[in-house]
Amino acid sequence: MNDDLKLALALADDADAITMRHFRASFSVRTKADRTPVTEVDEGVERAIRERLARERAGDGIVGEEFGSEGSSSRRWIIDPIDATANFIRGIPIYATLIALENEVGVVSAPALGRRWWASLGDGAFCNGASIRVSAADSIEASHISYDDITTFETLNLGTKFMDLMRRCKRSRGFGDFWSHMLVAEGAIEIAIEPQVAVWDLAALQVIVEEAGGRFTSLAGEPRADGGSAVSTNGHIHDAVLEAMR
Repeated sequence: MNDDLKLALALADDADAITMRHFRASFSVRTKADRTPVTEVDEGVERAIRERLARERAGDGIVGEEFGSEGSSSRRWIIDPIDATANFIRGIPIYATLIALENEVGVVSAPALGRRWWASLGDGAFCNGASIRVSAADSIEASHISYDDITTFETLNLGTKFMDLMRRCKRSRGFGDFWSHMLVAEGAIEIAIEPQVAVWDLAALQVIVEEAGGRFTSLAGEPRADGGSAVSTNGHIHDAVLEAMR
């Protein structure tokens, strides 16, 4: 295990301690300019991660959902302190801290679920210490698909195409957010799609999905976390999914 992954896992330990201390407890919530909620816990987690990175990786850049970008290094840590904040606010255990060293290391820690996924470039992907791998399904008709919400697809004029794709799949469920993509990496499902997301939602997920043998792109087919959308698959059906959504 390389030193950057060790640090990312330690940062996840710090984050888990904060989020679990506040989960299903009282905390302040406000609405950001983009109309999404943020809690004092989101901000506390990101501050803690930034402070430790400043001590242990002083030359690296940082991009975080709550406090923006700092530094100009080509090495960038990308942080989502609480992915699925709306779940966290409602006491739903499907939330996670996402930590990435861009294109090199990814950690997704979901302490209320008792699950943590991680990967580093060239070293494979893991969940709770066990190696994970995508499934071998080779058709959309044999695949399970997960998504966040249908409304966003409709807002982006993708609703009809997405519904048609879901009808072709063997099974569809709205697990949402990070969990959909981690289920692809585990081989539990084959397709996860999010039509509108930010780089901090995706940077950690991309490394894990790809190290598990899957493919991760934007809806435009670009293998990047900053493309504004995300498609994770087991790889075998990726082109067919992109074609269905084109």
